[in-house]
Amino acid sequence: MRFLHTSDWHLGRQLHGLSLHDAHQAFVDHLVDVARSERVDAVLIAGDLYDRAVPPPDAVGLWDQAQTRLVVEAGTSVVVIAGNHDSPARLGVGSRLLERAGVHVRVGTAAVGTPVLLEDDETRVACYPVPFLEPASAVTDWAVEERSHAAALRVAMGKVRSDLAVRPGYRSVVMAHAFVSGGQQCDTERDISVGGVQHVPGAVFEGVDYVALGHLHGRQRLAEGLRYSGSPLAFSFSEAAHIKSSYLVDLDGGGLCGVEEVPAPVPRRMARLTGTVEELLNSPIYGAYEQCWVEATLTDRVRPVSPYERLKRRFPHLLKLVVPSVAVEVGSRTLAELDRLAPVEVALDFVTEVRGRSADGDEVALLHRAFDELRRAEVTR
Repeated sequence: MRFLHTSDWHLGRQLHGLSLHDAHQAFVDHLVDVARSERVDAVLIAGDLYDRAVPPPDAVGLWDQAQTRLVVEAGTSVVVIAGNHDSPARLGVGSRLLERAGVHVRVGTAAVGTPVLLEDDETRVACYPVPFLEPASAVTDWAVEERSHAAALRVAMGKVRSDLAVRPGYRSVVMAHAFVSGGQQCDTERDISVGGVQHVPGAVFEGVDYVALGHLHGRQRLAEGLRYSGSPLAFSFSEAAHIKSSYLVDLDGGGLCGVEEVPAPVPRRMARLTGTVEELLNSPIYGAYEQCWVEATLTDRVRPVSPYERLKRRFPHLLKLVVPSVAVEVGSRTLAELDRLAPVEVALDFVTEVRGRSADGDEVALLHRAFDELRRAEVTR
């Protein structure tokens, strides 16, 4: 039996103000093609389907399209769990009706331990969706004494094992949205710590054939049957080196028999460049990055004039500019001294402070004209 493990779509997310809707659409097209061509029995989406609790309409429309196409065009089942970004109440709307169509959406604690049962001529699999578990909810619903993700997941896995024990001959898959110890973070995952406790030991999942994890955005293997698929798109420049993909997971009567990486489409390469403005503008070594999404970190000793506008001419997809603070000796003034200065002198001091050099003649003249205009405006009010 074959599964396609993916997670952390974050539909509705932007990249430094840039809409990722078209990139998400390309991923959905790719996922449907893979599910159809590889004869996938079920697509597993391990949480954070949406980027926020109240997703924008185009994100909701894309999910509606994706689930419909996976069932109708690819002929596969779909199993989805809520992540920490998702609203259980909203994601779970219509779930009982969707279940009849082969789309299994699990949110909250109520259905934990109740599997989605899948089988073909040779293999029977019990898939246990375990959505993101708020420790506070686990304390209330299950009387968990320790308020932590690990405690909540231990109870959840106890329910899984109890159900699996009465299903002889079934192989097992667990879906979970959590931070498992040993996983590597980047800077785009929302903190899920509770009182400083967010890590879950991998041993919590022992005895299961495959665990499809979500939450961390980098693809990673913690054990042969314990993996993060990672997000299908890069959501910050901290993910520039990630290889985005999904996992094709095969199980037979003996258990896990194969895991294959399926690369996701790359909407545009990402590049992190460092140098002075002149180096970035003129050096041929940066020519290969002109069509990338670019984060540029400047190393100029003096803050350059209009660096963003200038760099944008060479790198039209520049999304982030890091301009270092410039430490300069401009002298310190007391409030009394500042009070005695003319407003234009205060402005000129400010220019020197933030840029690392004094204003040139044209800039001094421009500031004088500006303050003259302000004074005239005050007089005519």
